[in-house]
Amino acid sequence: MSHRHALTIVITATFLVVGALGAQEHVHAATRIAINADLHMEMSPQRAATAADSERAAAVAAELRVALAPYRDTLAAVKDGYRMFLPQVKEQKVYHFTNKWRAVQEAIRFDPKKPTSLLYEKSPGGEFVLVGAMYTAPKRFGVEKLDARVPVSVARWHKHVNWCVPKRGESERWLERKDGQPVFGPESPIATKSACDAANGAFHDTVFGWMLHANVFAGDDPATIWGDEHAGHDMHSGMKMGELP
Repeated sequence: MSHRHALTIVITATFLVVGALGAQEHVHAATRIAINADLHMEMSPQRAATAADSERAAAVAAELRVALAPYRDTLAAVKDGYRMFLPQVKEQKVYHFTNKWRAVQEAIRFDPKKPTSLLYEKSPGGEFVLVGAMYTAPKRFGVEKLDARVPVSVARWHKHVNWCVPKRGESERWLERKDGQPVFGPESPIATKSACDAANGAFHDTVFGWMLHANVFAGDDPATIWGDEHAGHDMHSGMKMGELP
């Protein structure tokens, strides 16, 4: 099963399951899911920031902020090749508009002005509000290559790991639950190949490449710009269960 096919299915299945839960069950399930999600998230290591690191990260953020200014209007983003990820999912915490060609380019070079995805939130009035962008890097990259792009002492990269998914032709199994928890995907307690084999699933040690959010319109504090809400496991909302944006 290709990652793209499997992960697209996982989105639909997960939203169906969540919608079927009662309010009380959902609260308890959310707690377990948050714990399980830690099993499926790898973060770049923490380092002490130097003055040079801080200056370099600030320069990237400043360059990105200027480059993103035209994209406050999503029509401009679409015109430049960015497309909304998962348009069928109407309520997302953060909406990713992705340029697939730029994603390919980011695998071989890093240009702060040309991120893979633009990040939007919805205002109470339903308007898209640009908050920043997402950079990507190949999953094979070690910490030094990530650091060369944006200092890991200031910004922690992340990637999704250790997924157990249904085997090809068994997409209906995405709805399976055991002890009130999903059997498959990024919210499952299964995070090893042996446990996945026992569930008769297919194991993937890495699902996406590295990702980094730069919330350059959310504030001026580096902790806000480079803060990664994966600590709460909700930054990507539905996206984290889909194909790479």
